[in-house]
Amino acid sequence: MGRHPQPRPGGIESENHPWKIRLVEHPKRFESSHFRAAKTTARKILHAMDDADLPYGPRPTDPDQEPRNSERWEMHHGGSLWVKGSRGWRMYRARVGIEWSMQFCADPEKVDRLRQDAAELVDAFPLTLPALAELGYKRAEELLRTPIRDADGVEAWTDSLFNACVPLSHGNHQGILPSVPGEHHYPWPVKGADFVRYEDFQLWVTLPDGTHGAVAPVDRRGSGDGHVRLAFVPEGSAAAPAVAEAQDRGLMAVVPPDSEVALQAFAEQVPPGRHTASGSLSPGAKRRGSDTVGR
Repeated sequence: MGRHPQPRPGGIESENHPWKIRLVEHPKRFESSHFRAAKTTARKILHAMDDADLPYGPRPTDPDQEPRNSERWEMHHGGSLWVKGSRGWRMYRARVGIEWSMQFCADPEKVDRLRQDAAELVDAFPLTLPALAELGYKRAEELLRTPIRDADGVEAWTDSLFNACVPLSHGNHQGILPSVPGEHHYPWPVKGADFVRYEDFQLWVTLPDGTHGAVAPVDRRGSGDGHVRLAFVPEGSAAAPAVAEAQDRGLMAVVPPDSEVALQAFAEQVPPGRHTASGSLSPGAKRRGSDTVGR
């Protein structure tokens, strides 16, 4: 066979056999006994928790259901380390979570490191295992103490209370902008800000080309600086090259305070009719949060 010609600078590369993506149905996904037991236990824990202690916002509700059946949590395979302390139940996130489909490429030795991490955390909360046993989750100790060596062990861990039960609303789990950004579709370092941001700061905005992205302030609340940093834009966005270049060069991609993007982000913090996001907070925004802590 002859050698392939070397690509010339500025030349265009193409393939003789273009690749295609087919959309096909999932193989029938079954709920393992491990997952059923974990979900049942997680729901008991959530019912026992005060609203203020829930890890990711208020209880999701379905207005078409009776109040007693209104909770509709979706359990995310995101590394859910549930423990019980002196003040009740708390959930910590594991170093990584194993999404259900990712178990089929998961190395048992690496998953076992997650088991060891979880066991060390649970051991620091001695109330946890007796409380789980009382709730009917009697497999907890076996899961934490049994080394993971094969695909069966990976499956058991993937669908366990210690991985599969991060409680999210449908939107926060699988939502797509412009409605609600879900964890499956947006990077966690950005999506996570939804659960700590000021309620009057609009994290997710519509960009000039109609795509949707996320922004962050460049200074603390009350600074008067209305610039915003582009924290996330989709690959197809006109802003994507600038964000990528900024990341490569260790810089920030910043949008001016008189842009529509900045005005969207700070719309609830600036007085009506102002054409820039810079300046003092509106009286309502001053009442909602300190003038000196994050914008």
